[in-house]
Amino acid sequence: MNGDWLIRGRDGRLSVYQQSGDAVLCRAEHGPDGAWTGPRTVGGDQKLHPVPAVGRGADGYAHLVAWRPTAKGESGLVHTTHFRARLAALDWNPLGHPNKKGDRTGTPAVAVDAQGRAHVFVRNAGGGVSLLAQKENGGWEPWRDLKGKDVQDGLAAVTGESGRVELYAAVPGGILHWNQEAPGGPPVLRETLETPVRPGTLSALATSPDRTTLFYTDTSGDLRAWRPGTEPATLLPSAGPGPVSAVRCELDGHDCTLLAQRSASGRVAFAAYPTELESAGAWWTESGPQLPLDARVCLAVDEDDRVVAATLSPSTGRLLLTRRKAEPGLALEAWRQV
Repeated sequence: MNGDWLIRGRDGRLSVYQQSGDAVLCRAEHGPDGAWTGPRTVGGDQKLHPVPAVGRGADGYAHLVAWRPTAKGESGLVHTTHFRARLAALDWNPLGHPNKKGDRTGTPAVAVDAQGRAHVFVRNAGGGVSLLAQKENGGWEPWRDLKGKDVQDGLAAVTGESGRVELYAAVPGGILHWNQEAPGGPPVLRETLETPVRPGTLSALATSPDRTTLFYTDTSGDLRAWRPGTEPATLLPSAGPGPVSAVRCELDGHDCTLLAQRSASGRVAFAAYPTELESAGAWWTESGPQLPLDARVCLAVDEDDRVVAATLSPSTGRLLLTRRKAEPGLALEAWRQV
């Protein structure tokens, strides 16, 4: 999945989304620290291409977007809303294609604004980014070309604390940033950062009322944090390939940003630092068993404000989970298979 696939829903229960074959599956908690439901297909019997995207609104609803085959050599995007993870999601709804027709152009990304409107971003056939946004009263706006050039796969969409949607994209030798001037308005390309960035490593998080922070790995292997309007800060060497998962949480009375990544050794590595204070430094601490090469990690905060980490391997379908213990520091419970 592109985006946070471990989500706290409107009822406070956690759910996990994963691709299995040509379908998206969901599993959900029955209760805090309790049993989980078995995997259920999301959106009906529609056959889907990898890789789907998921975004969570402030209302706790999950919005999912994926490509589906429409004709030989052609595909179209579809969307569904999942209001409660233990209930059935809406059927997949066709969204069309950013270039009207053609094959897949890139992995989509989804962000949901303060009014609950999904914003679907996808690279288009011209190498830029296209947007499809929901109307507040239902339906969708027309496709909009947000421009950009030589955009690489792995878009990172995020909703700020203001409720406005932002997008980050990697290009050769740099990063592009779009944001909204006003709620409901089109995101505008605001800034281009010249930086050596590894494609497929972008992850964004709302870190203050007016700012979001982008995490990415540069070509030397260092993990960096960037807030538009500032210079990027080097945090520490990346623990492994791919993007980090990031979440804000309270640690010993401090607002902290917690990062997690599958490390080169195959375990999960965690690092925490005071939010937006990269100069304080951070270091990795590994936890849990060794994981398959394709395993990804995701972070969330449960209804008791405890950090939860999950790992999922697409090749095995194995889901592992841990929670922070109710004690000072970042002590975690033993990992368990769900």
